[in-house]
Amino acid sequence: MTLSEKRSLISALHKEYSVREICETLGFNRSSFYYHPQEDPSEELLRSEIEKLAGRYPRYGYRRITQLLLRQGYTVGTRRVARLMKNSNLLVSVKRACQTTKSLQGEKPWHNRLENVEVSRQDQVWVSDITYVRLKGRFIYVCLLMDVFTRMMRAWQLSQHLNQSLTLKPLKEALCHNVPEIHHSDQGVQYLSSAYITTLEAHGVEISVARRGRPWENGYAERLIRTLKEEEVHLNDYENITQARDRIGHFLTRVYNQKRPHSALGYLTPMEFQQQTFS
Repeated sequence: MTLSEKRSLISALHKEYSVREICETLGFNRSSFYYHPQEDPSEELLRSEIEKLAGRYPRYGYRRITQLLLRQGYTVGTRRVARLMKNSNLLVSVKRACQTTKSLQGEKPWHNRLENVEVSRQDQVWVSDITYVRLKGRFIYVCLLMDVFTRMMRAWQLSQHLNQSLTLKPLKEALCHNVPEIHHSDQGVQYLSSAYITTLEAHGVEISVARRGRPWENGYAERLIRTLKEEEVHLNDYENITQARDRIGHFLTRVYNQKRPHSALGYLTPMEFQQQTFS
């Protein structure tokens, strides 16, 4: 007998007998008569909001979606968000990028200076790297330059050529406003060219490079590139280089710097973290 049928029978007999007597005689659990299951409205509201956020930020994982919900005033934990995202098939997977730079051969006087460095202040360490973006029938390239402590983008450059200007132009632009103590990159020819090295040395910047075959030694920049790819590039088919420059520029300066919560910053945006730290 279903719960609904039990309730109907009890209701029919209730005029002559008490609920307790009916349940004891028929062997029913009395609490089932009084229990009226209801769908938690907050669960449906939360699920709806998660779907909206996942649609707006389709590469965000459950931790970052949780932080966005907390910012909106919801009281919710990562486990609940993960469960709801899993039930709605909204959990994301990660795509990996390929290598874009060619290393210089032979002995070099530079090494990885970050191995024993604790980054604790703004402009202590800048990192840079290059990635590719596929257009119809060809590739274009993006150079990124970021301050590690605040995760703020210092400069970026997009070009159809993988040449010296791709890295040197954003470096000179960034140095007009701030100067780092250490500049870290991989051993790509664009970073170890005479012009690039001379520019760094002229500003008194220490040069640090990751060892060949160890991309994790430039992990800060690698994670930045992964974010750019997953949350912007992989979600769009750019018609031309102008559209790519506009969209990528908007993501880096407006979304990444000002709207995207960062786990390493206590889920503040780089702009919020910089303002909170130096206000």
